Amino acid sequence: MSPTVRDFRPSDAQAVADLRRAALPAVISTPRGLVRQLATAAPEQRLRCLVAEREGRVIGAVTAHLVHDSSVPGQGSATPHVHPGHRWYGAGAALLGAAEEHLAAVGAERIFAWVENAPGPLAFADRRGYRRTRPAHFLRVGLAGAALPPPGELPPGVRLHTGADFAADPTPVFAADAETAADEPGDVPCDAMTYAHWRRQIWEQPDHDPRLTTVVTVDGEVAAFTLAATDGLGRYSSSMTGTRRAHRGRGLARLAKTASLRRARDAGCTEAFTGNDASNAPMLAVNHALGYRPYGSEWRCVRELEEG
Repeated sequence: MSPTVRDFRPSDAQAVADLRRAALPAVISTPRGLVRQLATAAPEQRLRCLVAEREGRVIGAVTAHLVHDSSVPGQGSATPHVHPGHRWYGAGAALLGAAEEHLAAVGAERIFAWVENAPGPLAFADRRGYRRTRPAHFLRVGLAGAALPPPGELPPGVRLHTGADFAADPTPVFAADAETAADEPGDVPCDAMTYAHWRRQIWEQPDHDPRLTTVVTVDGEVAAFTLAATDGLGRYSSSMTGTRRAHRGRGLARLAKTASLRRARDAGCTEAFTGNDASNAPMLAVNHALGYRPYGSEWRCVRELEEG
């Protein structure tokens, strides 16, 4: 029986989180995080979540939206995920086709998708007209046995904070995130992020763990940070780590990430994940020094809609 594609319903949240975790174990996915993401999406994203259902079971999902936090218009994003135990029924093709139709209807000129670096998924993307642009890596470290550097003495003027210390006013963290995100390597610049969207979709996201998020200040100003996400299952992810331009080259990103990982271990997290663009050599070096090792890889792929 071929799968049917329909719009997501809140009652699908647990099934979608489970299949995403099975298909992409390096990424934090929870039911409450998914519901929040969909409920707080900016109207200009034109976000739509679709699920593939077979014999009464949700076996795949895709979230399609316009990339609205970039100065480059006409960019769409859609990456279908299918439960590994339910592949080969056509769910991926059906989901991607429906996502492409939605994005074309709301003005996308091209669609970006992440594709697992494996022969089957890459061949699927090739057949759908997607060309590869850049690779990225997932990394993992087991926290129980991780040889994390000791805290050590902080340099003069440098202080460590948790995200909870900025609960009343996270705008300094947003400013640091916006600046570093604009410098991230990628196909589409992330240079038009608004504070309102960042607060709804990142800072107030249920998966964001302010206890483990770490902020480094220098003489009272935010200089570096790492945003932490957890899923309540012992899994931790550093969703973004960065240093403001004026403070780079001083090891502050490594300091932030080390402190966050140590707190994650103390809080009972057993494994930590992160992801890096393959060209981001400084961050890859930091992660390797902290014990992260390769856990998988993907290709960023794009399809130009005007080419058919």
